[in-house]
Amino acid sequence: MEKTDKLLHTLIALAWLLATATMWCPQDASAARLKEVATVQGVRSNPLVGYGLVVGLDGTGDQTTSAPFTTQSLNAMLQQMGVTVPPGTNMQLKNVAAVMVTAQLPPFAQPGQTIDINVSSLGNAKSLRGGTLIATPLKGADGQVYALAQGNLIVGGAGASAGGSKVQINHLSAGRVPEGATVERAVPTPLNQGDTLQLDLNSHDFNTAREVVRAINARMGENTAWAVDGRVVRVRMPDAGVSRVSFMADIENLDIAIASPAARVVINARTGSVVMNQAVTLAQCAVAHGSLSVTISSTPQVSQPNALSTGGQTVVTEKSDISITQQAGSIIQMPAGTKLADVVKALNSLGATPQDLLAILQAMKSAGALNAELEVI
Repeated sequence: MEKTDKLLHTLIALAWLLATATMWCPQDASAARLKEVATVQGVRSNPLVGYGLVVGLDGTGDQTTSAPFTTQSLNAMLQQMGVTVPPGTNMQLKNVAAVMVTAQLPPFAQPGQTIDINVSSLGNAKSLRGGTLIATPLKGADGQVYALAQGNLIVGGAGASAGGSKVQINHLSAGRVPEGATVERAVPTPLNQGDTLQLDLNSHDFNTAREVVRAINARMGENTAWAVDGRVVRVRMPDAGVSRVSFMADIENLDIAIASPAARVVINARTGSVVMNQAVTLAQCAVAHGSLSVTISSTPQVSQPNALSTGGQTVVTEKSDISITQQAGSIIQMPAGTKLADVVKALNSLGATPQDLLAILQAMKSAGALNAELEVI
């Protein structure tokens, strides 16, 4: 009987310890895979750009009088095809538009593969709907041709006009050609070059760099990876090319423990938007906020000359009334908040507009009551 009681007490104590350990164990909600927090240096997409012509428009192309480069481009294209336009010919074209073609060349893209392209009007074309892009070479930053684009445009907008009225849905001067460009040249990548590979973290953080090194070394062995600074991690690579692909496939899915980011408040001065992360805290402070409004009203007045005057003129003048109204602002005591919900609740108690909140947050930062970095975009 005593042995049974001791066993029961032991099981109860063990269950209590397991429950306590579960409550105090850190949650893996902040864990992320390596591919989500870092990129391989040199393995990235490259922007491509080109200049071309879109033909086959239904009278919605460039007005050649206002966009002379469209006529020049068409003459150059016709000369390459053996057609010579007599000098001084006034070509009033309405179904041709000059466009800029942009694309992103993905990493490891090989000749013969296709990529999507975006086509945007360069002149004063009303619409690119129904047009066809003529063969356009796409160049990289080094001036070399990496792809050739051509195809029928897909424009997501629609419009109609009649009798001086116009209705338009979405944008008509830009379109897209899915798989409209063929890759002609590949970009070399450093994956199979050298003995090491460099991982660039998406944000500079020493703790994240340490966790990346710790995860890679725990999986691939000690001294496989080491941190250069808060953003760069060096990884010692295997010898053969095929094993490097397997090596990267293994480490890019490793779980990385991400610590809480630095407290930051991002302010958009143009739109009045305010965004803050979960690390923002608020110290106890008092805020007095009032509103100041200026009202200007103009009333037209007509001044006429006397009935017997000669050479007088009737003049219309404006009479402006300016009034300033300032509302009294009471002092509000804002409690200290250690959670994002507490900070939001305290700021909502002010009853300020988003534009007023910009000035209040800056003043709170200057007073030392806002424990966060302010970033204005």
